[in-house]
Parts: sequence; C-alpha cells; structure tokens
Amino acid sequence: MYQPEAYAIALLFMVGSMLCWGSWANTMKLTPGYAFQLFYWDYILGILAASVLWGVTLGSSGGGDLSFFNNLRQADTLHLTYALLGGVIFNVANLLLVAAIDIAGLAVAFPVGIGLALVVGVLLNFIISPKGNSVLLFGGVALVVTAIVLNAMAYRRREVERRTLSARGIKIAVACGILMGLFYPFVAKATTGERSLGPYAVAFVFAVGTALCAIPVNYFFMRYPLTGSAPVSMKGYFSARPSWHLWGVIGGSIWCTGTTLNFVASHAQIIGPAISYAIGQGATMVSAIWGVFIWKEFAQAPPNAKKLIPLMFIFFLVGLGAIAVAPVVGQ
Repeated sequence: MYQPEAYAIALLFMVGSMLCWGSWANTMKLTPGYAFQLFYWDYILGILAASVLWGVTLGSSGGGDLSFFNNLRQADTLHLTYALLGGVIFNVANLLLVAAIDIAGLAVAFPVGIGLALVVGVLLNFIISPKGNSVLLFGGVALVVTAIVLNAMAYRRREVERRTLSARGIKIAVACGILMGLFYPFVAKATTGERSLGPYAVAFVFAVGTALCAIPVNYFFMRYPLTGSAPVSMKGYFSARPSWHLWGVIGGSIWCTGTTLNFVASHAQIIGPAISYAIGQGATMVSAIWGVFIWKEFAQAPPNAKKLIPLMFIFFLVGLGAIAVAPVVGQ
C-alpha cells in the first residue's frame, strides 16, 4: 500500500482531507427541495464506492501485508469491531450534521458542530497517542474554540426573527460535535496493535459500519424529521431527479476521499491521530468560506453579525497553523 512518511507529503494529505471534509456538503446545497434523509442514501453509496476504489488502487499499491485485501484477511475481530463502531458513531453524528446544515446553513453548522468535534477528538486522540508539541496543539485548539464561539454569536445575531429554529439548529450541531469527536478514537484503536487494520482497510470497514447504521437510523429520521418538517417516504427518493442522486453519490465520495487521506496521514510515524484529525477538522473554516462567500448565508445579516466573521476566520487560521506545526516543533 502507499504510505507517505515525509512530513510534507503527509501534511498535503491532511490539507486534502480538510478540503474534502469542508466541501462535500456543497453537493447537498445543489439538491434544493430534496429532503436530506433521501440525499443521505446516495451519500452512503458514494462513501462505500470510494472506500473500495481507494482500497484497490493506493491501498493495493506495492502489495505487502498491509495491502488492502491482505490486511482485511489478517485483521482480527476486535480491530474490525472498533472500525465498525467508529462508522456507526460517525453515521449518527453526520445525520445530525446534515440536519443542522438544513436548518442553519453551512456557515454555522460546520463551525459549531465540527469545531466542537475537533476539541473532543483531539483530546481523546492525544490520550491514545500523545504525539506532537502539546502546547501548540492545545493552544491551537483553544483558538479554534474561540472561533466557534464567535461563529455562534454571529449566527444568533443573524437570526433575529427565527430564534426558536436558531436554537434548534445550534443544539443539533452541538450534539453532532460531541458524537463526531468520539468516532476517531475507535479508528485509532482499530489501527493499533497486532492484527490491526491499515488505513485503507479501516476506511472500508468504517464505511460498512456507516452503511449498516444508516439503514435503521436514517429511516427513523425519515419518519421523525429533526427539522420539524413533514415525514418523508422512499417514494420521494425514486421520483427524484437523476442529478440529485448523482450529487449525493459525489458528496459521499468526496467525504470518503478526505477520510481516507486523513487515515493514511495519521498512520505516518511522525503524525499520529490527534494531529491528523485536528488539521482535517479545519474543514470548519473551509465550509464557513463556502457558506459566507459562495452561498451568501450572511448576505442579509445585520452589521453586528457580519463584523464577527473576519475575527472567526483569523482565530481559525492561527489555531490551525499552530496545530499544523506541532509535529515538527520540539516539546
């Protein structure tokens, strides 16, 4: 399998992960009128397809014990279970995220939900594998938390006429963030020890766990939508435009590509899961850029809301910069 060890290449993988994680939700924006629960079925298909594609290409490059199929054959039940559980937890968190996007928009759901996930995930992953300069790592996390608070404040100022819905969107994003921060430690455990999974195999098993969980959980959200809208049925899925199905598959493929890149980077000796996860969750900044500058989600916001947006980006950039240099700066 292909495994970069040079920090510059691993950093490139992590930045690619950040871009993918922060951009996939644009595909949902391109399906107006399509219930997010129906979009999610295509999204899951995209995740599964991409996980297999990366496994049989980069994951099989050069052969060896950690090549995709060899690795899946030799992994034991415990490590497979860790990867499946990671996928289950992620799936619930991601369904909450897409509900929050539906209510609050990209510029809010991602910074609040995924920003909180960054904090939870970095703490847990650092406990499992303490790599990198802790002062820079946690200092960067503190700056990101500040950016999250600024974003939430801007959102509340924007939604002066929709307080009830605003509160619901933020609460869903917070619940998403807590769960999203919990899935990566299971992935880290799945790739540690004898008969463990390599990064490409763990991405595939993780995707299977996500799909298995989506069947009951997404169906529940179809019957009882978190957004307060009317229930949806599979009839809407089969009557949807072909382009909507395509965008859902593309969205899942983009997310899975970012996930695979992140898992591969975390497997590099110098990186570790805490730093790889932290940089990948810079997706919050990427999604906020999409929401603010492309989708104009703050175009009608009052001036006291708009003035907080530049501060949010500054804190995100400085925080992520500190996290990025943590692996190469002495303790």
